[in-house]
Amino acid sequence: MKIAHAAAAVLFLMSSTAALAEHTVEVGGAAMYPSKTIVTNASQSKDHTTLVAAVKAAGLVDTLNGPGPFTVFAPTNEAFAALPAGTVDTLLKPENKAKLTAILTYHVVPGDLIEGKLKKMIKAGGGTAKLKTVQGDELTVAMSGHDLTVTDGKGDVADVTIANVRQSNGVIYVIDKVLLPAS
Repeated sequence: MKIAHAAAAVLFLMSSTAALAEHTVEVGGAAMYPSKTIVTNASQSKDHTTLVAAVKAAGLVDTLNGPGPFTVFAPTNEAFAALPAGTVDTLLKPENKAKLTAILTYHVVPGDLIEGKLKKMIKAGGGTAKLKTVQGDELTVAMSGHDLTVTDGKGDVADVTIANVRQSNGVIYVIDKVLLPAS
């Protein structure tokens, strides 16, 4: 009888460890698996269909499926919808690929900046952290109470609505605004 209990305990611990290793967060009604890439996970979120369409139109799928690591500030469909009427449709046109690419890469920071690391950077920076994006300009990350905010080059502030969504090639922070560089 003791052997059966011990075997059951070992199986429970093994399954618990496997579950922890594959800890998922739900985004847009879909589980985000840490073993999958940024694009693979984002394409499952019903809240990020516009972002995924833009990533495809800009030709960034292979990059964001690559090894990274990347930290991505991922605007929701609602964030894109809040842009002036026609902006998204215009950006998705082939002749605007360079501008679209610049905007999307402004949402990506090289490295795996998990929430704890970002908070340490904010504290060390006296309340803000400057992050250089893949596009080349900076974002400013700060705390608002217990939540993270991201300020773009135009001074607009996005709230992080879901933080620290682990991916095999980085981390995603879901945000409520599209970030725009100063120029």
